[in-house]
Amino acid sequence: MKKRVRQQFGSVVFDKRIKTWNFLWWESGKRRSKAIGTLRHFPTKASAWRAAKALRQMLENNAVRLSSNAPTLVTLIEKYRAEKMPRRVDTRRTYEVWLRNHIIPKWGDCALSDVQARPVELWLESLMLAPKSKAHIRGVLSILWDFAVWRGDIPMQRNPMELVTIRGVTKRTRQPRSLTLDEFQRFLSHLEEPFTTVALLCCCLGLRISECLGLKWCDVDWLDGKLRVERGIVCQQVDDVKTTESRKLMVIDRELLETLKTWKQATQFAAPDDWMFASPVQLGRLPWSYDLVWRMYQRAAGEAGIGRIGTHSLRHTYRTWLDSVGTPLGVQQKLMRHADIRTTMNVYGDAATADMQEAHGKIVALALNGLQTDCKPS
Repeated sequence: MKKRVRQQFGSVVFDKRIKTWNFLWWESGKRRSKAIGTLRHFPTKASAWRAAKALRQMLENNAVRLSSNAPTLVTLIEKYRAEKMPRRVDTRRTYEVWLRNHIIPKWGDCALSDVQARPVELWLESLMLAPKSKAHIRGVLSILWDFAVWRGDIPMQRNPMELVTIRGVTKRTRQPRSLTLDEFQRFLSHLEEPFTTVALLCCCLGLRISECLGLKWCDVDWLDGKLRVERGIVCQQVDDVKTTESRKLMVIDRELLETLKTWKQATQFAAPDDWMFASPVQLGRLPWSYDLVWRMYQRAAGEAGIGRIGTHSLRHTYRTWLDSVGTPLGVQQKLMRHADIRTTMNVYGDAATADMQEAHGKIVALALNGLQTDCKPS
């Protein structure tokens, strides 16, 4: 292993005959050497190794070019699609967006050796995208590099995408939207069935829209008041849930259960294996599409005068309301079905405006009462 590393990245050796440090490497099966300096200039091997940094970087940058098997990026992408592309529909769809819209147009005809840290970082800085989107593109490029190493198309080396930095990636450019109780009620009043029930389930259970559209009537335990989240619907394809934690048996309040019973009596697709929100246009074979739900949400939000909202806004609203009623953080994590409590704390939810004002008023009252007590004449 050590011998292979020396051959690939070079080594520093002291020549006792001529008293010089030399940098040795292999190129096209032949041993190459370049003098670095004498003991007077570099008294230790460590200092000679540091002096050879430029030579080592040149060797590392050329490592892919020296390999005759190094593919172009578009060829590598086709192999990745066939062998390692994630199976989950939503993840695969997201990867394809970054590949088709950004990576292939820019780097598709280039050799993988050209996809290095500096040109990639400069390119990402030039894109009119949010830092989070740039980080996703960098992540896909990093996966492609690892895939090429896994296949043996390029020598084992450090992934250059690890050196790409993106400013502001940890900062949100747009805060997630949470609805107040009044906004949600106005929004709900402008929806029609089945979209009213869809919105209620998403807001009262914190369901993702893909999970809500993926529900079947057999997922409901009417006697015990439970709901199983087993699948999702993405681009009208049955998909797995996002994480292992997402697949849970959830408790349904009796009032919400009555709402579901009312919708079950109204729909023409009420068999156990029917989709809960089956589309009559699809003759019940598929649920209503995400695009249609999104358009209905936008229309209702506009008529309610609450501005634009996304389908995920109701999941954020659920987390906000859990916080406002004093739900312990550990319980919130389980109800949100998050694998990591930091996601619950840092990504979802915000204190409702009314609750913030009430809490602020209590603090002001304490402070002012204390001030008035101190100011009373003795």
